[in-house]
Amino acid sequence: MDSARTATASRTPLRALATEAVHAGRDDLARQGLHAPPIDLSTTYPSYDSRGEAARIDAFAATGAEPDGPPVYGRLGNPTVARFETALARLERTEAAVAFASGMAALTAVLLVRASLGLRHVVAVRPLYGCSDHLLTAGLLGTEVTWTDPAGVADALRPDTGLVLVESPANPTLAEIDLRALAHSCGSVPLLADNTFATPVLQRPAEHGARLVLHSATKYLGGHGDVMAGVVACDEEFAGHLRQVRFATGGVLHPLAGYLLLRGLATLPVRVRAASANAAELAGRLAADPRVTRVHYPRIGGAMIAFEVDGDPHGVIERVRLITPAVSLGSVDTLIQHPASISHRIVGAEDRRGAGVSDRLLRLSVGLEDVEDLWTDLDTALESPVRAAGLY
Repeated sequence: MDSARTATASRTPLRALATEAVHAGRDDLARQGLHAPPIDLSTTYPSYDSRGEAARIDAFAATGAEPDGPPVYGRLGNPTVARFETALARLERTEAAVAFASGMAALTAVLLVRASLGLRHVVAVRPLYGCSDHLLTAGLLGTEVTWTDPAGVADALRPDTGLVLVESPANPTLAEIDLRALAHSCGSVPLLADNTFATPVLQRPAEHGARLVLHSATKYLGGHGDVMAGVVACDEEFAGHLRQVRFATGGVLHPLAGYLLLRGLATLPVRVRAASANAAELAGRLAADPRVTRVHYPRIGGAMIAFEVDGDPHGVIERVRLITPAVSLGSVDTLIQHPASISHRIVGAEDRRGAGVSDRLLRLSVGLEDVEDLWTDLDTALESPVRAAGLY
């Protein structure tokens, strides 16, 4: 799929989210006599026109625009991955999307694009995903970070600020930010909103002023715990810079992962809404339970819950049987983890607690099981070991 796909996609009228989820990235299949998208596993492609190919590579080097004509090489782009990118851009209502081998590779590419312009300062709001926090704090890419709350973003901006980074709902506390107000505070500095938890089913940050929308596509976009990927939805100008970084650093997405992600998008609205209904029910029950001291659940809904227990959170992890104790989220099955020990362990204890990530906090990614079965498992896991064994 060449750069004409961007123009074709831009001419396609916007359709309802459920329709886009099923058809975006697949609109040309019937004309080719196909129903399922093909998987192109080629790493390189034949070309008998070396002069023309050189001109196309030169054009890519200048702007990062996708080369016209047939594919050239796997690091420049892949037709199967391009289908997923087209679809995700349609769902997020952006001009383009650029996929990477992981969410962290995607964030790294954004930071490198801004650093290449001498804009190494980042303003960020905690909490963020623990590895995103670490990437900024450790200065591994030569970045300097100023941490602030949303109200302090405007005052934290500097001439060398290249990015404002937020996550809403945030990982793991599910804190929400008024993205439209924040985008106004950013002025001309690009706002990057991590939309992994909400997905375009619940919110589209670009419609509220975010220039960049980040997803760990490993989570809800894939939805089945069997693919690792990241993607940035953005305008075509920024997408060109991201493609150049991807080509130079090699953080490309494997075609099979692109295929699985495109397949995952087809059921994204159904999965998110069903899991969200389960989560809302469980959040209500947890909030009424005396063994739980606090429940965090977003106003916009979603399938994520964070809750603080009165007892030992590690005991809850040990006692679940239906729910899987594992890192990650967004799968069809329910997962639980202790952020202070796993996803946010890499963040300093003081910073972690300052962001609301207490040592008693548990993060629950609610799946598609029957809600009564999930509650039975949680209810048992919340009991003390003695009571759970029936010895009271």
